[in-house]
Formats: sequence, structure tokens, C-alpha cells
Amino acid sequence: MPPLSTPVEPVTPDPPGSIDRPLLTQSWLDVAMVHWAADPADVAGLLPAGARPDTLDGATYVGLIAFRMHGVGWLGLPGVPYLGNFAETNVRLYSVDGHGRRGVVFRSMDASRLIPVLLGRAGFGLPYLWSRMSVRRTGDVFSYTGSRRWPGPRGAHYRMVVRTGERIDEPTPLEHFLTARWGLHNTFLGRSLYLRNAHPRWPLHRAELLECQENLVAAAGLPAPQGAPASVLFSPGVQAHFTLPTGPVTAT
Repeated sequence: MPPLSTPVEPVTPDPPGSIDRPLLTQSWLDVAMVHWAADPADVAGLLPAGARPDTLDGATYVGLIAFRMHGVGWLGLPGVPYLGNFAETNVRLYSVDGHGRRGVVFRSMDASRLIPVLLGRAGFGLPYLWSRMSVRRTGDVFSYTGSRRWPGPRGAHYRMVVRTGERIDEPTPLEHFLTARWGLHNTFLGRSLYLRNAHPRWPLHRAELLECQENLVAAAGLPAPQGAPASVLFSPGVQAHFTLPTGPVTAT
């Protein structure tokens, strides 16, 4: 691939700017973040045109991110009751574009509400999938389960259980790299786009992965994870704001 046209933006725990008039507002609650190291060569072909794998010390990462979506609202309006609250689990990759903007790329976004799935697919081209899902808490243990309904592949499923640990006062460079993401790269109607977001600094806790049975990563076109994860984190959550998408992702 050609070299980046501009320097890559730094990894910062706080967003580079505020979003005063958001297109979309939502909260991500009870967030479990499990990551495995990956070869950038296994990831490069799965990213939108103009984006390449973002790396730290030569490695990129595959994330399995499970949480509760809460209070989804449009144009600064209050969150939509019922439809704006649902369980979600994402398989995501890490990317950087020709403008040096770091972001994430979603390979799959399982959610338990059909209407948000349809809106996300039709309105933004995001890989939302309708699934049976649950998030349960027992003390400091959180359990996330799901099985895919539509559009498939049917049989894609997961069960992930984490125990939360101590609060992280100063995240490591890897923990910053995986969580300080202020946009997403996506392809919609044949165009590569960038959607910027902003939210408060993540309140992070270290976590222990007690159980992980899943085939979502392989269903997303990636090699199945091998061995222990490189990082397991938990956050009680943040409220995020999104702008309208911009493009292209390749600098001219």
C-alpha cells in the first residue's frame, strides 16, 4: 500500500475536540473489551479502501466488545424508549487512513433489537446483525451471551464471562491504543467514510476472562483467536456523540 499522506494523529485519552451538534447520542454501559493480537496482513484486506491496519509495536488487534447500548437519540433529542436500549457485541479492527485519522472498523455488530439493526444497515451501511442476546451481572461478574438470527451466518454465537478488577489510574500504551478511538472507518454506497465521535475519558478496570466460547471472530472473516487474549478490560461506560460521516479517507 502507498505511504500515508500525512502524519498519524497521536493516541490521546481525550477526544481531539467536542461535538456541539451531534447527529447521534448513545451510552455504552457495562462494557467488556477482550483483545487478541493479530498479524496486520490478516486484517488489511478487510478494511475500507484508503484505510490500513493501525499497529502498535508491529501488531494490530482484533476486539470482541460486549456491552449494553442505552439511550440512543438523534439530533440532541432524548433517547428513544425501548428501541434505544439493547445488548450489542462487536467484532472490531483498528485502522488509520490517508489523513492520519485513527479509528475502528466493525466487522460485525450483533444487536438484540431488529429495528436498530435495519436502520444501522440501511442508513450507515454498518454490519449490524439481529441476534438473541443477554447481559447479566452477579456481583463483580458479568456474563454476555448471544446467538445470531439474521442475516447470518446462522449458528454464529458467543458466551463471554468476565470478572471486574481494580480501577486503572494510568492505562498502559496498549490500553490507550485499544480504547482511545475517536472515529470509525466504513464503506457506504461504494464510498469510504469516516464518522467522528467524542466521549469522556474511559473509566477503565482490569478484568479477568473467566469464560469465552465464541465463533463471531471467524464468522467475521478473521482467523479464530489462538491462546490467551492480549488485553481484558471492563468499563462501567460512557456517553458518546457522533457527527455526520465525512469522506474520502484517502488524502489527495
